[in-house]
Formats: sequence, structure tokens, C-alpha cells
Amino acid sequence: MAHLLVVESWVGSMSRLLPRAILEGGHTFTFLTRDLHHYLRSAPEGTAHPLLAARNTVGADTNDESSLLPFVDRLHRALGFHGVVTSCDYYLPTAARIAGRLGLPGPAPESVADACRKDATRRVLHGAGVPGPRFAVCADHAAVPRAARELGFPLVVKPVDLCAGMYVRRVDDERALADVCRAVAEFPVNARGQLRSPVLLLEELLDGPEVSVETVTYGGTTHVVGVTDKSTGGAPAFIETGHMFPASLAPGETKAAEDTALRAVRALGLDSVVAHTEIKLTAAGPRVVEVNPRPAGNRITELVRHVTGVDLAAASVDVALGRAPDLRRRATGLRSAAVAFLVPDRSGTLEAVVGAENVRSAPDVLEAAFASPGDAVRAADSNNEYLGHVMAGDADGLGARARAEALLSGLHTKVAAR
Repeated sequence: MAHLLVVESWVGSMSRLLPRAILEGGHTFTFLTRDLHHYLRSAPEGTAHPLLAARNTVGADTNDESSLLPFVDRLHRALGFHGVVTSCDYYLPTAARIAGRLGLPGPAPESVADACRKDATRRVLHGAGVPGPRFAVCADHAAVPRAARELGFPLVVKPVDLCAGMYVRRVDDERALADVCRAVAEFPVNARGQLRSPVLLLEELLDGPEVSVETVTYGGTTHVVGVTDKSTGGAPAFIETGHMFPASLAPGETKAAEDTALRAVRALGLDSVVAHTEIKLTAAGPRVVEVNPRPAGNRITELVRHVTGVDLAAASVDVALGRAPDLRRRATGLRSAAVAFLVPDRSGTLEAVVGAENVRSAPDVLEAAFASPGDAVRAADSNNEYLGHVMAGDADGLGARARAEALLSGLHTKVAAR
């Protein structure tokens, strides 16, 4: 039995999947956090949050590495850790640095840091010849208008250090560009209390469907687990409205996406990681959108497990412990699985999700979870505002997306103005 240090977590599905994977693997964990209530608030009423299954829960300022690293040294001497993990992007570099400091397995901290900064990723991949969009890195907002004119509209503006599509926007003219810059400037600290970088990334707008390649890298070898497709909405934002695994692609498209992801992971020097690489399939070929050095979110990890039997959360635990992950495919009875998200288009207070019970009891449903009456609702401008999701499977082919979307279409939300 191994003992892992879990450094913070997302509050969504991975805050449940990662503890489950640790415990089902016969291990235990210590949870390190600066604000335990951040997680307790997300647990359904009357239930214990899975992170409370930790052997120990320890408070520390996880945002201050100058004090955190010596503290973890002392914690390691007292408790003894065999690996370090996190599911939260904002703490991936910290977890890698802790593992390196303690002499435990893990990816190179500089590789993780590059993958977690969108501007650094662009520079590394461009230098390695991995295809991506034309781009410009603007150290401050004053440099943005000129860079935008040089790239040409339409383009995409991205903060370099936020997640879940926050403030990622399509802009078609200078007025829209100024609006985005103003909105980003008014968000100087992320959701975890970390001071943000003022750097903005501008990219050419890529046309074509978007997919993600799910990979596991261990011992210098990257294994492709599969390719997931993505649907988006909410323009000018890029809100993920659903996914299906495996993606419905021609064999040549699948291979091209996989090969491009392998090149990106290799260029960044990532090892001992589960990665989620997002790629646009343009007319000119695959182009890398970003590389995430952790298991996919938005229920993709569970889609993969439902179809292949491969547990990417468990694989992330294995590689953190320096162990070869179990990537054997197993018969699950499903050929495809898909999730569709309930995306609010107005703000207020949720009164009801009409049709929820019918969806929960419908055939082919793998999961159906929705917000509760009384919950605050915010009109979505990122992947953080969902009111729930429906997951469906197809035993015969690639029909899971159509099934999930049909089920979602039977729902109606009642939202009262605040």
C-alpha cells in the first residue's frame, strides 16, 4: 500500500475520481489544501466529500511555494509519501516541484510549467515544428491592438494561465478586442487566489472540428488511449457543450490527430503523465490547441472508462508512484459513450429542471446529474456554469452523441430572475 500526497483538487468530477482511484488501488492519501471549505461547499447536502476519505487533511498555503516546500519536507519526514498528485491545473507545477524536491516519481517540473502556460506551450511547440495556429504573445494589453492587426481578424484571445475556457474569446474587430482585454484586466486573481499574469495570447482562428487525444506517458513511451470529439457553443466564448468517445473520424484523421499529439507531448518533454491534448482538424491538417498534463475533465475520463475499461484516473496514480499503468482494454458492452451538458443562457435562481426524472430513468443513460432548486444560476461564458449533464452509451456503434443530445433536448430549466 502506497501513501500519496494530494495537493489541492478540482471540485468537479476529478475531486471524486482521483480519491476513488487511490483507494481502489489499495492506497491511502494525505490531502493538502489552503481552504478545505472550498471542497466541502461542493459536496451534495448530507454526503461526505470523497476527499474526506484522506488519512490526513493538512492545511498549508499551497499558493506560497517558498513556505510550502520546506513545510512539505517536514511533512514527508513525518508521514512518508510515495507519490504526489493533483487534478487541478493551477497546482500541477507545484505538485511536480514537490515530487522533484522529495525525490519521488513525476514529470519534469519545467515541462509541466510549460504545458500549463499557454504562451510557453506555443513557443515550445513552434520551436519544435509541431503545427499550431499563427500566434502573438503580448506581455501587456498595450501591445495587443498592433499584434491583432498583424495577425488579422477574426482571431482568438486567451489569458495564458486560466482554465475551463475562461475569457477565451473569438474577436472579429478592435472593439470586441478591447472589450475582452478590459474583462480580463478586471480578473487579476484566479479562483484559487493566485495572482494572474497580464500576458495575453492571440491566435489565428482555426476552422474545423476539435478533438482531444488522451494519452499516458510512462518510462519515456507515450501510449494513445483514444480520441474524443468535442462540440462547442456560446459564441464568442468557446463553451464545451458535449463530447463523445471515440470520435467519429475517418481512420486517417484519427491517426493524424494521434501523431500530432505524440509530437506535442514529446516536444514538451512530458513523462510520467496522463495528458489531454486538444487539436483542431483543419483543412491544412491537425493543429494543436493546447496540451494539458493531467487526465481530461468534463467527464471525458469516464467516457473512456465506459468504452474501454481503461481508468485514466488510476493511470495517473500509477505513474505518480513510478509504476507501469494498466492500459489493457476490456470488453464493456459499449461501442461509444457521450456526454451532453445543460448550459444556462440566463442568470437567476434555479426553480426546476423539468424532465430530469424521465431522463434519469431512460434507456442507455449512464449518468444524469443536475443542479438543485434554489441554486444560483449564471449565464454561461465558460465551462464553469453547467446546470448538469446527461451521459449515454451505445452498444452497437457511434450513436451515443445523438442519444445524449436527444435526452438533453427533453429538459427544460425554470430560472427565476434575482
